Amino acid sequence: MQGQGNHSIVALLHGPDKAGLVARVSGWIFERGGNILHADQHRDGEAGVFFQRVEWTMPEGLGKETAEAFQRFAEQELGMRTQVALRGAGAALPVVAIFVSKQDHCFYDLLQRFRAGEMPGKIGCVISNHDDLRQPSEHEGLPFYHIPVTKENKTQAEAQQVEVLKRTGANLVVMARYMQILSNDFLKAAGVPVINIHHSFLPAFAGGKPYHQAYARGVKLIGATAHYATADLDEGPIIAQDVARITHRHQIPDLIRRGKDLEKIVLAQAVRWHLESRILVYNNKTVVFD
Repeated sequence: MQGQGNHSIVALLHGPDKAGLVARVSGWIFERGGNILHADQHRDGEAGVFFQRVEWTMPEGLGKETAEAFQRFAEQELGMRTQVALRGAGAALPVVAIFVSKQDHCFYDLLQRFRAGEMPGKIGCVISNHDDLRQPSEHEGLPFYHIPVTKENKTQAEAQQVEVLKRTGANLVVMARYMQILSNDFLKAAGVPVINIHHSFLPAFAGGKPYHQAYARGVKLIGATAHYATADLDEGPIIAQDVARITHRHQIPDLIRRGKDLEKIVLAQAVRWHLESRILVYNNKTVVFD
């Protein structure tokens, strides 16, 4: 939901729990003429950590100034780690870089959702280790970068990818079935979050043809997992997951089709939550204010 006026402000806070945090946050906003649109909080009872997402409007023209002041207040006076974003008219849209290979189901789904205005952001570029999706990308007016990746040129290829991300101003990388492992050096150099999607059979059915392995094992559930990419392969903080039930009547093509459907839905949900500033990461976990 956008604010009344030029902007709404979204803040994500987390830190040691203590009495009065909600009151101090809402009081600070009220005293400066703000109007809270949404507020949600969570307490991790095991760790004693407080989490909050709050969105509010300010009188016209005070969005950026207030956002900066709130971040100082939350960090210096409340001791909270804080992320603040402006949303609405005049605010810069987050820029998304989509990484793809040959599988195109997640790519086309994201393309349609951005085109339809479902995502509060814009696609800045498409990067691929294959040339297969150049035509649909360029048809949509999206810059397409074909950067082949081999064992021999991986370091140079990732350096090219990082250069493209910097040049296009990307704030987020989405691996839409990009079938390459991103190195820790790439993740550090890119300096932006990376969201990945894959089937949820890991670690049981790793490697090629996971749905064939699942069929042979007679699984009753298939699923998809979206998570932030980290240096530990496929072990980053999980953002979203979903499952579908399978019976003996389903054949391998059925499993693959239903798996692709789940991957599209789960990846789109994760990307939307990220762009709407609904995700807090801590201890390799996420709190998602959905």
